[in-house]
Amino acid sequence: MINKSKKNSILFLLACLLFAFSGNAQELNLDEGKTLFKNNCATCHNKNMRDDLTGPALGGVEERWEDQADLYSWIRNSQAMIAAGHPRANELWDEWGSIMSSFNNLTDSEIANILGYIQGVYDGSYGAAPAVVGLVPGEKDDTQESDNTLLFVTLFLILGILAVVLARIISNLNHMNMVKEGNAPASRRTLMEILTSKGVVAFLVFALVVLAGSTTVNNAINLGRQQGYQPDQPIKFSHVTHAGLQKIECQYCHDGARRSKHSVIPAANTCMNCHKAIKKGSQYGTAELTKIFASTGYDPTTDKYMDNYMDLTEEESEKIYKEWIEENYKKDNGLDVLDKEGEREVQKQWDGIVTSLTNEVKKKIQGPIEWVRIHNLPDHAYFNHAQHVSVGKVECQQCHGKIEEMEVVQQYAPLSMGWCVNCHRETNVQFNDNEYYQSYEKYHNEIKEGTRSGVTVEEVGGLECQKCHY
Repeated sequence: MINKSKKNSILFLLACLLFAFSGNAQELNLDEGKTLFKNNCATCHNKNMRDDLTGPALGGVEERWEDQADLYSWIRNSQAMIAAGHPRANELWDEWGSIMSSFNNLTDSEIANILGYIQGVYDGSYGAAPAVVGLVPGEKDDTQESDNTLLFVTLFLILGILAVVLARIISNLNHMNMVKEGNAPASRRTLMEILTSKGVVAFLVFALVVLAGSTTVNNAINLGRQQGYQPDQPIKFSHVTHAGLQKIECQYCHDGARRSKHSVIPAANTCMNCHKAIKKGSQYGTAELTKIFASTGYDPTTDKYMDNYMDLTEEESEKIYKEWIEENYKKDNGLDVLDKEGEREVQKQWDGIVTSLTNEVKKKIQGPIEWVRIHNLPDHAYFNHAQHVSVGKVECQQCHGKIEEMEVVQQYAPLSMGWCVNCHRETNVQFNDNEYYQSYEKYHNEIKEGTRSGVTVEEVGGLECQKCHY
C-alpha cells in the first residue's frame, strides 16, 4: 500500500499536470460560449454571425443594445419585455415577428460567454475568420469550422502517455513500499506485461467502442444536413430572374408542394411553357436555354418538337443546335459570315450542352435534365410539403430562405431535428377558417372566449414522434 505522504505527492503531481494542460483561467470562457450557442441559439441564428437565418445575424448585438441588463433580460424572456413595451424589444418583434425561446436558466456568466463567443466569431478573434459574402462557386468558405480530429488524436495520445507514466510511478511506489515491508514479489511486472494486462486491454476495447459509437451517431445525425451547400447545376437557372424579377410563384414550377409529399423538380416541359416564346436568356443568351431545347427535342428554328428526336445521333443533334446558335450569334454581332471568334463561341456552347446533359450513365443528350439535389432528409425522417404549404400555410422562404435573391440556390436552414422541433413549438398554425382543424372544438371555444390567442403546432400533435418517424 502507498502511505499518506506518497498519496499526497501523487495527487500534487496530477494537479500540476492538469494545470499545465488547462492553461490559465480566462475571464470569458469562449469554448463554453460556443457550446451554449450551439445548444440554444444555433437553431435560429446563423453560426457565421453575419447572415440572417430564422432570426437576425448576431454579430455586434451588444452594440445594438444601450443597456446590457436589457439585453440579458431579452435573452432570458423576450416576450415579457415585449409585453412590457420595451422599445428595442418591440422594434425586433415588429421586424421579425417570430417568438424567441426563453432561456431563464442561463446565468449571467453563461450569457456573457455566449456573447463573447458571438463577438469572437464576428470579428475573427475566435475560431474561423469572418464570413466572406458572395463566394465564387467552388471557392473554399473559410467560415466553416475546421476539422479537430488531429487535435483530439494528439490529446488522446498525450493523455495515454501520461496514464502509462503515472501507472509506472504508482507501480514503483507500491514496489518500494512492499520492499520495505518485506513483501516484495520475486520479480516485478515489466511495462509490456502492464500494457497487455486484462485491465488495459479492456479499457482500450471500451474506448474503441465508445469512439466508434460516437462517430456513427454523429455521422447519422449529420446525414443530408449540409447547411450552405450550393452546388453548380447543369443549367445556370437564376431564381433571381424568375422568382425575383419576373415574380413567378414558387408553386408554378414546384407544383407538387401544394398537393404531395415532394415539391418535385419541374420537368423541362414546364420550362417550355415560357421558353417556346422566350428563346434567348437575358444573361446567357442561347448558351443555357439551348440545353433545355436539346434535352426535349425542341427545334427553336422551326418552333416544333422533332418526332424522331430520340433516334437522332449526337452529330445530327449537333448540326441542328449549332445552326441555331450560329444564326443568333451572327444576328447579335451584325455578321453575315461567322468569324473565328464566333466559331469558338458556337463550339463552346455546344460543348457546354454535351457536358451538362451527358455523364457516365446518361450517354445521350436527349432525355431529362439531371439536376443536383440540394435538400435531402434521411429516409427515417418523414416530411410532407402539402401538410406545411396547403394546411399550415407556411411560406417557402421560411425553410428555404429568400430564394428570390439566390442566383445559385443553397441549403438555407440546418434541417436538424432541433430546428424542426423548435419551429413546431413556436409557430402558430392557421387555425381559423381552416377546415383541417375544425375538429379541435376545445381550442376553437377557447379562442372565442378569449382565453387563448393561438394554437401552436406542438398543441395539435406536432411533437409526437410517430408524426415524423413512422
